[in-house]
Amino acid sequence: MLKKYTLLSLTFGLLTTPALMAETQKSAIKANGQVVYLDQQKNVENIQDMFKEGNFYGRLRNNNFYYRYDDSDKNSYLVNAIGASLIYKSANYNGFDFTVGGYASRAFFSENESNINTLGPAKDLLSRFNYVNTGSKTLYAFAQANIAYTVSKTKLTVGRQLVETFYTKSNDTKMIPNSFDGVVLESQDLKDTKIKLAYLAKQKLRDHQTSHSILMYGDANLSSYTRPEWNGNDDSAMHKGLTYTALKAADKNTEAPLLVIDGQNNSVENLQVNFAAYAVPELLSQAMGELNYKVNLDGFSITPGVRYIQQFDNGAGAVGGAALSGTTTGYKDPNSLDAQMIAARVVANVSDYKINLGYTNILDKADLVTPWRGFPTAGYTRSMGIYNWTANTKSYRIELVKGANKTGIYKDGFIQTSVLYIDGDQDKSGKDRVYYYFGYVKNLESAPEFQYRVRLGYGDFVGPSSATSDYLDSRLEFNYTF
Repeated sequence: MLKKYTLLSLTFGLLTTPALMAETQKSAIKANGQVVYLDQQKNVENIQDMFKEGNFYGRLRNNNFYYRYDDSDKNSYLVNAIGASLIYKSANYNGFDFTVGGYASRAFFSENESNINTLGPAKDLLSRFNYVNTGSKTLYAFAQANIAYTVSKTKLTVGRQLVETFYTKSNDTKMIPNSFDGVVLESQDLKDTKIKLAYLAKQKLRDHQTSHSILMYGDANLSSYTRPEWNGNDDSAMHKGLTYTALKAADKNTEAPLLVIDGQNNSVENLQVNFAAYAVPELLSQAMGELNYKVNLDGFSITPGVRYIQQFDNGAGAVGGAALSGTTTGYKDPNSLDAQMIAARVVANVSDYKINLGYTNILDKADLVTPWRGFPTAGYTRSMGIYNWTANTKSYRIELVKGANKTGIYKDGFIQTSVLYIDGDQDKSGKDRVYYYFGYVKNLESAPEFQYRVRLGYGDFVGPSSATSDYLDSRLEFNYTF
């Protein structure tokens, strides 16, 4: 088994030797998975040149996951996948342009060693829904298909697209990005202000072939297929009490859209103001405000920051309850989704290094609901796959970063390491743990189109939670862009 995965990784490496590299790098991949397009879009004078002068962006990737429990009674697993994507971006004609992107992934794992129900971080390498219904380990998806119009510094995009806001992310760290069907307006025409407005009718999660409802968990009344919940919004942060049956019984719209506003203002020197909000009509809404003030000192800077989130229950609590799991034991008001989070951090930047001391506290009310790959604790206490947004959970983290940049090319390497402590609520099945994380991203100096990533996380359960099995989450990824 191990030999097979090793052979696949070596084959991928041979395919991406410097002899195959493009003369000019067209795109790159940031540490958070976002793709950066390095060449400038051309402006043309006719529709024919709009197609002719467009650009193709290709990507080959190989992803490997090894997840091991210290408890020998639990199933550890090894999963590998190879994939590719091809994106076409047209030239700009009279303000108009379009984008089309196709993606594919093929997973490899042994059914005897891996349980499809518990693949954890590796589940996004395939569609579990397709696998249990057809046996397919291959996933194809169009994650981008949109047309845009730009005037001045304002752009309107219609169709399937990647939407990067506080609440919505492409989160392209597996094989296929998270994308949305809808309309997005983004503008920088206001002085010192960036703003984005979105009406998102559908979502297509990373392990899905087709789009699905924004905030509805599938069940047997939705579909007669095996595991219907895997064909709806089954994100790890999805509220599993908001099922098709429960929403129908409450006379709620099972296809309600997601409305998002996201903005940033830098009118005051050294002060960055971030604000965001979402609403799913007749169900739920949330608002976020954040302040970061940079103090420049001799040779370094210190930036204290605070974030506050308020969640408003507009009917979803009575349908699904206060907990993401649907089980409301330990919650003060089991039928309310009113919730709050407070967060604080201090970030020090010295040369090429960044030290981040962060704290978050989800107050003892309800869980935060954000199943669109945007993470409420990001930048404060989120480390790789740790989702600490359960009510009455406090988290503390120290993080060290070296080599960060906005180009997505890390010739000198990018290092991110952290130690996170989570103080969970035992009455809500919360767990106390220390989580150790190390990540490394490197582009080859002689061939920057080739990038590899190593990520390691170790969860050590402590105190009353020490009976829970500790685990290692290890990931190795190779990318070649052309």
